[in-house]
Amino acid sequence: MRFLLASLLWLSSGLALAQLPTGAPAANPFAQPDFLPVEEAYQLAVEATPEGRLRLHWRIVEGYYLYRHAFEFRLEHAGKPLATEADVPSGLARSDEFFGDVEVYYNEVDVRLDTQEPVTFARLTVQSQGCADAGLCYPPRTEVFDIDFASRQVSPVAQAPALPATNNATAANTLLRLPYMLLLAFLGGAILNLMPCVFPVLSLKVLGFANSSRHERLQHGWLYTLGVVASFLAVAAVLIGLQTAGQAVGWGFQLQSPGFVIALAYLFLAMGLALSGMIQLGNSVMNLGGSLAGRQGSVGSFFTGVLAVVVASPCTAPFMGTALGFALTQPALVSLSIFFALGAGMAAPLLLLSYSGRARDWLPRPGAWMETLKQLLAFPLYATAIWLLWVAGRQTSVDTMAAALSGGLLLALGLWLWQGGAARKLLAVACLLGAVALGLWRIPAPEATVTAGDTVLVWSEQEVERQRRSGRPVFVDVTADWCITCIANEQGVLYTDAVQAAFSEHNVAFLVADWTNYDADIASYLRSHGRFGIPLYVLYPADPAAAAVLLPQVLTRGTVISALEGLSAI
Repeated sequence: MRFLLASLLWLSSGLALAQLPTGAPAANPFAQPDFLPVEEAYQLAVEATPEGRLRLHWRIVEGYYLYRHAFEFRLEHAGKPLATEADVPSGLARSDEFFGDVEVYYNEVDVRLDTQEPVTFARLTVQSQGCADAGLCYPPRTEVFDIDFASRQVSPVAQAPALPATNNATAANTLLRLPYMLLLAFLGGAILNLMPCVFPVLSLKVLGFANSSRHERLQHGWLYTLGVVASFLAVAAVLIGLQTAGQAVGWGFQLQSPGFVIALAYLFLAMGLALSGMIQLGNSVMNLGGSLAGRQGSVGSFFTGVLAVVVASPCTAPFMGTALGFALTQPALVSLSIFFALGAGMAAPLLLLSYSGRARDWLPRPGAWMETLKQLLAFPLYATAIWLLWVAGRQTSVDTMAAALSGGLLLALGLWLWQGGAARKLLAVACLLGAVALGLWRIPAPEATVTAGDTVLVWSEQEVERQRRSGRPVFVDVTADWCITCIANEQGVLYTDAVQAAFSEHNVAFLVADWTNYDADIASYLRSHGRFGIPLYVLYPADPAAAAVLLPQVLTRGTVISALEGLSAI
């Protein structure tokens, strides 16, 4: 394990060094130790006025310059772009071997940015690119600032995502990072098999290998792989399509629909009943239902892969978040390659079992225990159905959850009646239609209110700024009821007595951004930190000018307490 981590760190650092000379002569960072970090070579200061004007002033160290054509500016309010007019001065003419005839700036440059509509709070994204006369060219740099025009307060935002690629240098940077991201995606997909969402489904499929011939094992292994990869690519296509249409969506977006959540709960309930032996369905139905959980048949193998991807949505494996964040900011072909690697990694363990006799030797021999285990595995499916119905209740109301539970009862009755004659089948159809109707019934929850005296506050970007201006650090927890990693972090770390005492000791305002239902502001906030999935944990120092700190997706008490103790050093 230590060797693996060391290898990954080596690969990461090697790629980071390889990204430095983007769009420039191949510069050796070891032979040129005197090159400044990009933030020291080009220092940007932003000033705001109540009239909605911005002044962007760069101080450029001697021997370095900025490209005029590389400037890009974007001003947003609540995730929506604002009309702006930029006054960019002319630069010095330069014949550049990479970009041709260009204009550049030495020493300093002033840019004026005027908004075309009144606004009190906005987010400014600035992209620039510069080089050194000695031969080093930096990759395009993106900086993000939160602007409060009323108070003229400008706050930098840490770890900003890059703007869409617009030149050859950015494209080269993407190609350098792609192999590393493909590796992270493959590892993340492989680890998904150990998650509680996926393991019960996968283990049922593995049971079928015990009595299968080599031809059948290979066939089922490849069909399962095809189902997994095709499902990941389908999810990627939907995400890309929605983003192209202007929607800010991320991994797990389908679980923000109560109807999808309830339908998934019904599927798990039906599978559990079949595994328990309480119902026996015909082959045609089983190929679309019970055989998803591991029954024989080519269609069953394919759809087992589909189901594994569906139930993996609430889980975020290590390495997966970074790869997804990279994928969803890239062109469609690059995004699809990342999702393909995720699918390949998730399918790899079962495909290995279908080929490797040594790996299968670790599997126990067939026997009566298989029927017992099959019945035992029904209970995790029942537990998953209960959890999904709880999520639907949290998304809407307890009345909706009760209606869905009643629909589950009718579903079980309908499946049982289906095994009889024609009259019982008619009753079964009526029960199934009733289950669908109850599953579609919605009663919205009453509006939740949070008072100033509550320990946990509702997140908004304005609330973050208000708390920081009052002198308090801020911890933001972006979570959802369908996110298993989020729940584990909250119950095992964030809401424990030790961590809550540390929050109180450091006077930290705890803000929760609940993404259980879709919220465009939260989606935009995730994107501003380079993330397209949750959980996300951001710690803001009390000083509005200080940069925020991003915590890892899998928390420990020590990690959080150390971050809080580090506030005094910021």
